[in-house]
Amino acid sequence: MTQQNTTAPASWTWDADTVSDEYLAWHESTRRNCLRDILQMTHLANSGHPGGSLSSLDLYLVIYAHSKLNPEDPWMHDRDRIVVSHGHTSPGVYSVLCHRGYFDRDAMISSFRRTYDKFEGHIERDVPGVEWTTGNLGQGLSAACGMALGMRMKGIDSQLFVPMGDGEQQKGQIAEARRFAKKFRLTNLTAIIDLNRQQIGGRIEDIMPQDIAAGWAADGWKVVEIDGHDPVAIHRACSASVRDKETPHCIIAKTEMGKGVSFMEGTHKYHGVAVSDEEYAIAQEESGEPASEWDLEPFKRLIKAEKPADLPTLPVTYPVIQTGEPRTYTADTKTDNRSAFGNAMLDVGEANRQGDFTPVAAFDCDLEGSVKLGAFHKAFPGHFFQSGIQEHHTAACAGALSVEEVATVFADFGVFGVCETYNQHRLSDINHSHLKLACTHIGLDVGEDGRTHQCIDYIGVLANLFGMNIIVPADPNQTDRALRYMLSQPGMFFLGMGRSKLPTILDTSGAPFFAGDYQFELGRLDRIRPGKAGTVIATGTLTGRAVEAVDRLRADGVDVGVACLATPTCLNDEDADSLANSPFIVTVEDHSVRTGLGAHVAQALFARGHAVPHRRLGVEQYCPSGSAEAVYQSQGLDTDSLERTIRDFAHSRR
Repeated sequence: MTQQNTTAPASWTWDADTVSDEYLAWHESTRRNCLRDILQMTHLANSGHPGGSLSSLDLYLVIYAHSKLNPEDPWMHDRDRIVVSHGHTSPGVYSVLCHRGYFDRDAMISSFRRTYDKFEGHIERDVPGVEWTTGNLGQGLSAACGMALGMRMKGIDSQLFVPMGDGEQQKGQIAEARRFAKKFRLTNLTAIIDLNRQQIGGRIEDIMPQDIAAGWAADGWKVVEIDGHDPVAIHRACSASVRDKETPHCIIAKTEMGKGVSFMEGTHKYHGVAVSDEEYAIAQEESGEPASEWDLEPFKRLIKAEKPADLPTLPVTYPVIQTGEPRTYTADTKTDNRSAFGNAMLDVGEANRQGDFTPVAAFDCDLEGSVKLGAFHKAFPGHFFQSGIQEHHTAACAGALSVEEVATVFADFGVFGVCETYNQHRLSDINHSHLKLACTHIGLDVGEDGRTHQCIDYIGVLANLFGMNIIVPADPNQTDRALRYMLSQPGMFFLGMGRSKLPTILDTSGAPFFAGDYQFELGRLDRIRPGKAGTVIATGTLTGRAVEAVDRLRADGVDVGVACLATPTCLNDEDADSLANSPFIVTVEDHSVRTGLGAHVAQALFARGHAVPHRRLGVEQYCPSGSAEAVYQSQGLDTDSLERTIRDFAHSRR
């Protein structure tokens, strides 16, 4: 049960015309060891995907052996990237990485799919040698595109290989990614499709027929078909792709599901089923190897001990971003938050300019004018990526670029950037990305666009992502400062903005409240007006209307205060405790009243043991088309309606 000395020499590269005899001997020996590893780890876990792991195994051996990698420095700056898209073949990936010297074999086999270790059922970026957590099929090529952009921006000459499954070619996001790669000339990308013609439910032709080669060729890729179990053919095709600086290559590797085990070959059953005790014994006998090599008892003892592998910790890398001088929008300035966002993006880009380079990038999906990225695009054309109407790819691509030491913004309408792409953001969160998601046209503020475009669930949806910081600023000044803050911080952030022009929120002296010495801070309740009778808490676009309504009430002698919580899912303990002293609170938001600001404020208060009379005002239903003001009025969220509701609630609490 000891680690075999099968680590590939670093001298094997893509430069040679063919593989050496030394490599072929290593390949044959290591394949036998990896086959045994795959069957052992899936059998012990009684789950996993051995069939696809065996069909992709020869591809993995050739790619990981010849790419520019260093097991002693898994995250070296100029390494090649291997982004495995069909992440369920984790047994194959882990085994090959083990035999390349990345980690211990015994720990890998005994802890596979166990809660106490990182060798999960689908490949995880926390495991050294794994570039991107996948398993949600169809996202690997998009992630590789993001990494390729990062290498180009930083001047790194490296290759990217994207092993993929044939069943996942049914995913539309792959077509989005290959068009993007062709447009931006990402010629250091090589896609390798494991064509074993099997997926969970049977043959791919029966599940969903498609002409895989024609699809890739139609989008401008050079398509090559090879024997996916011939290491010479695999090397030749990959080497040709590396040398071609004009066109990205797609290698279609014809393979056999379960290759190397007679009863598994060509059988879709073993796509996601481990072998039984009887089948394990048959595989052992077929191998011709000593029974001691297949003995599972030592691994069972390790499983019982629950000892995790000694793996290095994934480093967190994020660029140092200079935020520049914030802009101040005065009382005479009436603009929209999205314009303030666009201005701040330009400012931050310029503040970090080093010649033609800045560690800031922006993605757009055919909405450049609406999301106000035009000035940034003009100033930094090489850092602006127009993806067309391809939101799924763009979200994943931007998430992957964000881990390449580039502050990355994906700007879109809320209904596309949040609702349509939630799964991509979830995978970015799992991958510890630093994506900055900036969405305009949120809530009912889309006005005449109507209910199809009303993103009224952005807080509730994104609150499910453990690494997402949600910011919904009140006016252009707060937008400016929030954008600069989030670009300077690692981690995922969402900046939510409406469509309409907004008044600058002023303090009691008539000066801009979110200017001067104001510093944006996560979790802080910004008290715009003090009040002893109760507190109105607003977020985002409706904050100005809430302030106006409260000012009217105060003029009538109703001593109500108003505060802004720009981070609706994050209220610090001190401010939560202070709200406990308020006779009542009213929350106001352009969001579903069920899952937004009001729900999270109530949760924060309850968590601190506080019970405060609370009226929640927000969106109760999808609304018809009309001006933003008319739509707000239909929901009782215009200034007049807010004034009446708050007044009535205040009187009811006396």
